[in-house]
Amino acid sequence: MSQADTDEALMQAYGAGDAHAFQRLYLRHADPVYRYCLRASGSPANAAEFAQDVWMRVIEARQRYARTAGFKTWLYRIAHNRMVDHWRAQATRGSSETLADEQADPSASPERRAAAEDCVARLQVELAGLPFEQCELIVLREEGELTLEQMAELQGVGRETVKSRLRYALAKLKEALHDCLE
Repeated sequence: MSQADTDEALMQAYGAGDAHAFQRLYLRHADPVYRYCLRASGSPANAAEFAQDVWMRVIEARQRYARTAGFKTWLYRIAHNRMVDHWRAQATRGSSETLADEQADPSASPERRAAAEDCVARLQVELAGLPFEQCELIVLREEGELTLEQMAELQGVGRETVKSRLRYALAKLKEALHDCLE
């Protein structure tokens, strides 16, 4: 990737009026941002809305963007803030959203599909039961492909704290998966 193709250079070009630069950024990051929102919200409809909000905020901030942080970290900070706003609103309403339905393999036997669906449901419950910071790190790692350093910057903590949170979260999910497969 040339220097002109970096996310940061494209965002600066977009801030200077190059709409094609935004298109390239959007094509590069739209799917991972949507998946981050989907995993964090559990709802395809909400994820689409939240991802759209993230991109609207990118558009609104295009002329204020500064290279103080990498573009990817900045983008996921926007997504993180959108999800925090969502969860705060949910907490004040006292409700929670249902988890998205998982699609089972149609060629599997009914017993096997039921077992797989139970396992997926258990993992979703375990993931939803994790503290927000741990759940978010798993999603950022899997969907955003952020480094430990980028995740630490995003959450405003040290790299070792991120490693510790990930370790605890993965151990909890591994335990649920182990119980599910027995």
